[in-house]
Amino acid sequence: MLKVLLERRSIRKYKDDLVESEKVKQILGAGQLAPSGKNKKPWEFIVIENREVLKKLSEVKPKGGTFLEDAPIAIAIVGLEANSDTWMEDCSIASTFIQLEAENQGLGSCWVQLKSRFTKDGEDAEKLGKKILEIEDEKRLLCVISIGYSNQKKIVYKEEDYVEVEFKTIK
Repeated sequence: MLKVLLERRSIRKYKDDLVESEKVKQILGAGQLAPSGKNKKPWEFIVIENREVLKKLSEVKPKGGTFLEDAPIAIAIVGLEANSDTWMEDCSIASTFIQLEAENQGLGSCWVQLKSRFTKDGEDAEKLGKKILEIEDEKRLLCVISIGYSNQKKIVYKEEDYVEVEFKTIK
């Protein structure tokens, strides 16, 4: 696991290669295994392969989301707010599991936050994203995660890069 954590970086440039459906299943499975408050799993995942939809989503948040247009796939993380008061935390954990499994599968990924973010015109990015993805009003759209084979080189972390963390032990 430490190797995956050291190598995982936010990837915003992707090759045109398709992501195999078996890898997508594994990635979604990892998201489903994420812990959640009272094991309610207040999430749904939407796999987006449609180029036009990815293009529209890339325009929702021009500061931080334009690369969605070139991603082979993306996964939208939808929160079921009515099911749990910890939906946001739970969906964030599921998102992290998804990104870690993508890395484990040899894929790059990057999180695009939509909740509490705005379009270039000051519109609510979450509402616009929900409209594009046809998500019901009572559901929330936390983020969209781009996934694909990396087309960029990033320096991986080394064990020496760890920051010494001071902590207190209570016995």
